[in-house]
Amino acid sequence: MRLAWRSARLAERRPQTATARSLLFTVQDWPGHLPGQHVDVRLTADDGYQAVRSYSLAAPADGDRIELGVQTVADGEVSPYLADELPVGADVEVRGPLGNWFVWRAEQAEPVLLVAGGSGVVPLVAMIRGHRSAGGGKPFTLLYSVRTPDDVWYRGDLADGDPGLDVRLAYTRQAPPGTARPAGRVTPADLDRPLAGLTPASPVYVCGPTGFVEAVSDALVDLGRDPATVRTERFG
Repeated sequence: MRLAWRSARLAERRPQTATARSLLFTVQDWPGHLPGQHVDVRLTADDGYQAVRSYSLAAPADGDRIELGVQTVADGEVSPYLADELPVGADVEVRGPLGNWFVWRAEQAEPVLLVAGGSGVVPLVAMIRGHRSAGGGKPFTLLYSVRTPDDVWYRGDLADGDPGLDVRLAYTRQAPPGTARPAGRVTPADLDRPLAGLTPASPVYVCGPTGFVEAVSDALVDLGRDPATVRTERFG
């Protein structure tokens, strides 16, 4: 069944990094969604020209409210406008929810490993928030690859204090002073310890740029992970 376009009104814009924003919309008759799903956003210019882009949902279902994570792309046609220019109270169109494979459900009983590259953390934060609101259960581990400390999204959600969440940051260009792990790309050594806490049936969710996702997925399989347990979402 083809999903209908719905009007979505921008209710709030929240900064995440210097170039990233969370956008909260109200959507009339929103049907709900699962953590990990995404939506298409359509903008229509005064001359009728339309542009459509896909954005991940950053929070579990909450009535008629949805939250999107938007990373500004240099010379982008849509992301700079959404991130910084769309007025609060203005309307866009959304279609969704989309995607039924890269999702987490509250009834899942296994420990989970989440691996994010940059803005790929957005749908994984939706899973973390859904896990937290469901009462915790089996632990989540997030391995989050970012260029520098200033590039971390959702600091509040990832801060210490959640006994059901273990966050491991892997800085690729600049690590904070005193950090034991030197700056560099995610390696099999970064994955080895988090994998030890999983069961054979535990899902591993990997999201980020295509090259990152492919490298991490290959490393997981090389480390003995069943490919059927590795779920990926990529962009770029």
